[in-house]
Amino acid sequence: MQAQTSTPLAATILGLIGTVLWCIQLIPQIWRNWRTKTTTGLPASMMLLWAISGIPFGVYAILQNFNLPLQIQPQVFMALSMLTFAQCLLYSNRFSTLISCLLSLALLLAFAGIEVALIFTLRPLYRAGNVSPVFAIGIIASILLAAGLLPPYKEVWLRGGMVAGISFVFLGIDWCGAFFSLMSLVAQESFDEMAGGMYCVVLALESGLFLCHGIWWVVRGRKMTRDERGRLERLEKDDVNDASSTGEEDLEAGESEKGAEVAKDAEQEQERDGEVAKQTV
Repeated sequence: MQAQTSTPLAATILGLIGTVLWCIQLIPQIWRNWRTKTTTGLPASMMLLWAISGIPFGVYAILQNFNLPLQIQPQVFMALSMLTFAQCLLYSNRFSTLISCLLSLALLLAFAGIEVALIFTLRPLYRAGNVSPVFAIGIIASILLAAGLLPPYKEVWLRGGMVAGISFVFLGIDWCGAFFSLMSLVAQESFDEMAGGMYCVVLALESGLFLCHGIWWVVRGRKMTRDERGRLERLEKDDVNDASSTGEEDLEAGESEKGAEVAKDAEQEQERDGEVAKQTV
């Protein structure tokens, strides 16, 4: 593992494409969240973990002297992840707009400060030949990136394979961004296994999400109505509510029927008493 001494043109172009894609990747998701006013199915933990991963990811890219686009990439990635995290706080956790924005901005500034501090702390060590801290930073970045893509799998499992609340445009752009970034590393003078592993993790886990939803659609989704898919996306909360309502209605109906039977018995008893009275007269 060594820092790059020069950057081939092909690596810069591929890295620029990957960076542009990762700069716009979350925009479709942000737009979807704003338009629907919901982040159901999009875990806030995913966005927070991704934002945190930008710290070691950025430190590693800068210390390894990657091409400039790849050094900028983690910073933009962190900022967009925090913006999406603010939407999760607003729409799913019911925080106020002010609190969501202030909390996310405070975290973003804290993450940026930590990244800068790590760069200035580790750069002298790295230049002195101590690569262990930088290697550890790369491992942490890979773990956080992978961990950020695990919460969606829980949501997928809860819905029997359906990917809900996550824009497939976002996933597609993100996948392409990781692919071109990986190709940018291939085009450099020496391939960085650690950074390459980070991009491979993203490619593999996002491919898994596409595969899960594709299988779900073929087996079950295409047979469901739009309303049924919507109820599944909300984890069938409507069904729970319907079940509760149905139970209450059945109880009320049962009580009504019981009341009607009591009234009918009372009426029959009155008729019998009337007949007895007539016979007596």
